[in-house]
Amino acid sequence: MKKIKTKDIIWTIVIILCSFVIYDSAFNYVHWQKANRDSAKISPLPEEEKEAVVQVFVARTYNWRGYFAVHPWVSVKKKNEDFYTVYQVMGWQLYRTGSSVYAQKDIPDRYWYGSKPQLLQTLIGEKAEEAIPQIEKAVKDYPYADRYELWPGPNSNTFVAHIIRNVPSLTVELPATAIGKDFIGYKDIVAPTASGTGKQFSLMGLLSLSMGLKEGIEIGFLGLSFGIDWYPPALKLPIIGRIGFRDI
Repeated sequence: MKKIKTKDIIWTIVIILCSFVIYDSAFNYVHWQKANRDSAKISPLPEEEKEAVVQVFVARTYNWRGYFAVHPWVSVKKKNEDFYTVYQVMGWQLYRTGSSVYAQKDIPDRYWYGSKPQLLQTLIGEKAEEAIPQIEKAVKDYPYADRYELWPGPNSNTFVAHIIRNVPSLTVELPATAIGKDFIGYKDIVAPTASGTGKQFSLMGLLSLSMGLKEGIEIGFLGLSFGIDWYPPALKLPIIGRIGFRDI
């Protein structure tokens, strides 16, 4: 029996991925101006929900890039307010305003240019009220508002990981497809994991190792993450994401 070589496996994966990209570009392409940006009807309606609300979302990125990565954001509604404020980072925002940070009234659970958002965590009531000032401070203190790098970061995933790291009640874990989440700085190489339950080593997001109660064990190489989560148990893989029990 002929032995399968590692390079043959790699080339097979590359060919499959290229085929996905070509197929998507040829048959599934929708111009961003025509892509769905409606509410996914996940968030409580602000005119009906009087309590404070905090939600963390991710959605696959626009067009073929969605095979590889996600875009995250945080939506906030203060007690008795009738609107949400959405916090996220976008490259075009930097070029237009000089800051990559978007912090404006918006629909909290929009489709991300055709991709349905996935809700990662919700805080309602007192926990949300406590978290909102911390979120606002983390947004203000984000150190990379003057730059944006699609890969390996800092980018939108770096931003939301920064918020999670500085808000104790946000215990959510960004998925393995959140390229840029492991970028912790140009000089810093060791930091707490975003959940605060472990430690993370990272060389500008290009090479990383995370170990924590929430994150399990995760290895990152060139922005691609591979890992094992033990509670709840799951495999974490690039492109595919999570295989196993849903994160809680």
